[in-house]
Amino acid sequence: MKKFFAGTGFVLLALLLVAFIALATWEPFFAQDGEAPASDRTYTAEIVRSEFGVPHIYGETDADVAYGVAIAHAEDDFFTLQDVVAMARGRYGAIAGQDGAQVDYVYHLLDARGTAERHFSKLPQDTQDLFNAYATGLNQYAEEHPEELKLGNLFPVNGEDVAAGFALRQPFFFGLNNVIGPLVAGEPLNPEFGPPIPPEDLGIQPSGEPIMEDKPKPADKTVARALPLHMGEDGALSGSNAFAIAPEKSGDGVTRLVSNSHQPLRGGVAWYEMVVESNEGWHYAGANFPGSPFPFLGHNETIGWTNTVNRPDMVDVYQLVMDESGTRYRLDGEWRDLESKTVTLPVRFGPIILPIRRTVHRSVHGPVIVNDEGAFAVRYGGIDNLGQLDAYYRLNKAKDLTEFKSILARMDIPSTNFIYADKQGNIGYFYNAAIPDRPKGHDWRNVLPGDDSKLIWTDTVDFEMIPQLVNPASGWLFNANNSPFSAAGEGSDLSPDSVPAEMGVELKTTNRARRAAKLMEATPVIDRANLERIKYDTGYEREGYVAQMFDAVTALDLSDDAELAEAQRLMASWDWTADSVGGADSLVLLMIKPFMSAEYQNKPEPDAREELRRSVDHLMDHFGRIDPPMSDLLRLRQPLGPYAKDLPLDGGSDTLRASTLWNVDDDGRLAVRHGDSFIQLVEWEPGQRVRSQSIQPYGAATTRPESRHYSDQMPLFTRHELKPVHFWRVDALENATRRKTVSNR
Repeated sequence: MKKFFAGTGFVLLALLLVAFIALATWEPFFAQDGEAPASDRTYTAEIVRSEFGVPHIYGETDADVAYGVAIAHAEDDFFTLQDVVAMARGRYGAIAGQDGAQVDYVYHLLDARGTAERHFSKLPQDTQDLFNAYATGLNQYAEEHPEELKLGNLFPVNGEDVAAGFALRQPFFFGLNNVIGPLVAGEPLNPEFGPPIPPEDLGIQPSGEPIMEDKPKPADKTVARALPLHMGEDGALSGSNAFAIAPEKSGDGVTRLVSNSHQPLRGGVAWYEMVVESNEGWHYAGANFPGSPFPFLGHNETIGWTNTVNRPDMVDVYQLVMDESGTRYRLDGEWRDLESKTVTLPVRFGPIILPIRRTVHRSVHGPVIVNDEGAFAVRYGGIDNLGQLDAYYRLNKAKDLTEFKSILARMDIPSTNFIYADKQGNIGYFYNAAIPDRPKGHDWRNVLPGDDSKLIWTDTVDFEMIPQLVNPASGWLFNANNSPFSAAGEGSDLSPDSVPAEMGVELKTTNRARRAAKLMEATPVIDRANLERIKYDTGYEREGYVAQMFDAVTALDLSDDAELAEAQRLMASWDWTADSVGGADSLVLLMIKPFMSAEYQNKPEPDAREELRRSVDHLMDHFGRIDPPMSDLLRLRQPLGPYAKDLPLDGGSDTLRASTLWNVDDDGRLAVRHGDSFIQLVEWEPGQRVRSQSIQPYGAATTRPESRHYSDQMPLFTRHELKPVHFWRVDALENATRRKTVSNR
């Protein structure tokens, strides 16, 4: 008998071992094989690295350059590029576990692959060539560096794969996650307090319960005007600032454009800087996100632009009327089959990958989410459209304001404000958004009845209806993620009455916007020195949530707690700046962020006493005092390798010098991970060629600790200094530290 059980134990052990090996290895074999681009075209590019490692990529054709962009970016950050490719193939869960599986679920829910399959081949041939060339560069790097691969069978990829990544990520820049998140989780779309659901917390398990044939009850969907994909896990808005100064306002006849994006400092939506130039007329200096063959912002020889996130009402929710089987929905009195598909989500848990099955649904409206309250269809601006791939490419090569506007007028780029400037001295602000052309007479702020096809819009509003300003009398323009009705100062601003209410253009503002408008209106000549002073401003206005926080703390009766009473007195001495000079800066820095998050998410205002206690405890636990210098608390850190750096930082949440979000490290320091990221200042001086300067928080190689470009821009960044952009080839070669030619021959 003992031998029997011993033998049985061995068999069980062997079965467990087999199961473990199967779970550890099944995913790459299960995944659909990737395909390289069908073309056997040969590409050749030259990559010239500047003194800061920024790649300058040259090629005979635009496609040659795009191939070189992929090689250069992979050399600096193949780690992140693989994540983006995995997202574009619905396999991110095999790398990032449950968080990645949530992204994969949305990939299937939105039918990102189907969008790419339907529309990539319809794009202009040169745009397809650009994406296929980029994919070829990724494939080549992966083949030549197998030791860096995170996931088997992830490569090769083709242009359609890269396009699927665009189809997945773009809708989240105008807040689609804040509708999908609560619907999947079965939470209400609350009109007063929007759901604090960041994209990484999206649920992945619809309940599957049908509803009966009753008319749906309305529920406010105000959260559709919510936050972008690249917000932090506490939901704070990822802002950006942008400034354009006309020559008559600059004092020296120079037209200036400042790009000041606020993005995560690492990851799939972190900026990567480059200069590109071909003999087909593509010459551009700017930055892209991983997975793109072209920059999204920057400048060419004659025009430049930058972007800030806007928050129009781009999402509509419909409650479907289902039959008792839960497989059909009613539309115009007829029953239609609900499209349903079961997908497998790979979810990594340590060394094993579990296959999790989920069902995704679709109606003629768009993606459908089934929860305990019913079946809800979602429709959003830019749905099933890949035109942005071509539009951004054309913008890179546009030569003047007329051409620039004609490309925006296609409405192919679903959202984001554009601030524009050019060699001719024109400046412009365009509230770019593919806002649905909704029929009048319906409450589009609420969940809509899903059985009336007249409510399923198909077009966007005309470009002329979008708020826009060109060459205002003030001579300046800005945006800081605020309402488009504050952009150029008194006498030049647009009126809110100029835009129909059903377009859902936001009316909210930010502290950054209040500060920018105040400072710019108070500055008679906005020359370069004044422009930089405004951009790096660390002040707060005593308005909005900041005033509410301060007033709530002032009103507290703290006679029962001497420590909190001392903190209250310290806050009363605050000078309303986050410049690391006053003794209250550290305490206020900790206090402001939760109030800012509540404001941007439409959540209840935090309890002032609780937040004061939390902040005081943090400072006492880690510093032994409530008034440490903010420079000791707030840090810019690259922690690994021989080029590790740990530097003090200024700015705060929602200041023009933005240090928006941070990780709390073991030593109690706040390691900034989101805020001022890629900054570029472009200048057109009469009779001179365009020139520009830029900076990034870390360097060109943020995930390569062995590279000196892992952290070499950090000292400049913390000192508010910029480095030269070698836009012209002669300057790039003069300052080159490395040159090489790459080819797929």
